[in-house]
Amino acid sequence: MADVARLAGVSTATVSRALRGLPNVSAQTRDRVLAAVAELDYVPSPSAASLASGRTRTVGVLTPWVSRWYFGQVIEGIERTLHAAHLDALLYQLDSERSAEPLRFDPAALHRRVDGLIVVGLPLEPLELDALEDLGYPIVGIGAAAPRHAHVRLDDVTTARRAVAHLADLGHRTIGLLTGSRDDDIAWSPGFQRRVGWRAELDSRALESGVGLEADGGFSLLGGRHAGHVLLGRRPDVTGVFAASDEMAMGLLLAARDLGLRVPEDLSVIGVDGHEMDEVTGLTTMAQNAQEQGEAAARLLLDLLAGRPSEATRVYPTTLVVRTSTAAPTVKAVPRTP
Repeated sequence: MADVARLAGVSTATVSRALRGLPNVSAQTRDRVLAAVAELDYVPSPSAASLASGRTRTVGVLTPWVSRWYFGQVIEGIERTLHAAHLDALLYQLDSERSAEPLRFDPAALHRRVDGLIVVGLPLEPLELDALEDLGYPIVGIGAAAPRHAHVRLDDVTTARRAVAHLADLGHRTIGLLTGSRDDDIAWSPGFQRRVGWRAELDSRALESGVGLEADGGFSLLGGRHAGHVLLGRRPDVTGVFAASDEMAMGLLLAARDLGLRVPEDLSVIGVDGHEMDEVTGLTTMAQNAQEQGEAAARLLLDLLAGRPSEATRVYPTTLVVRTSTAAPTVKAVPRTP
């Protein structure tokens, strides 16, 4: 930078302001600086800049999965927004499973490497949330509304109630649930909230809502297929199922095929997400815009980093998209062993 300043006939502070596009630098001076940069083939050092400014210009993105649809969509929205603001994203994949360890990540790995954190779809235990807060960075959550922090999420209870209402309005009276995990007792997690909505809508209609109608699908296609076998084997009288994600719903469609059940004649299925494959599978779903949620979370964090006022919570609606996987119930076929 000193070489550029000498060649352009300005101070190093002016070079810094010109390269960052700050005001109080005339167009003529900025042109001289850029010409000197080109002549010297000067490339600013990000590490030196971060030492000088105390900022890394990097945001940590914590997520349990990268390959699953919802998470991939959200991360794409985050990265696009950060890139436009000339910030980088540091992806940090956490273990989605609970373990005997108090923490599923090492907070020291993020120390002085990021300016802020976005936690995607991972309900943090209180000790884990405390560990992240101890780092002193602003935190924004997506999909799992952690208390005390800004977050972007769906109205999960209303989404579940509308999905169940769709099945009940078609005439279904025994409606099952594929949930992420029945052991998920963190009140701000999507799985917990969608289970609450499923039960509330059934209770409001005086329909059965016991644990015997639930099965754990782990928010994955293979998990949904296994959960479908478990649920339909335990309760062959089920005629409609609300799956808390589209990928679990697609797995349930496979389970129905395995068991010789027709969809929607013998079994109606509705999911949550708006996955691109819904058109192929004919899946009825409660669609959301996951990329937009990622963009919104990144903007919230940028506001926090800049000290600008921002909303603490942004709640997104879902839209019922009816396809061929739901219909009025008919006389149900007897499942057969595949």
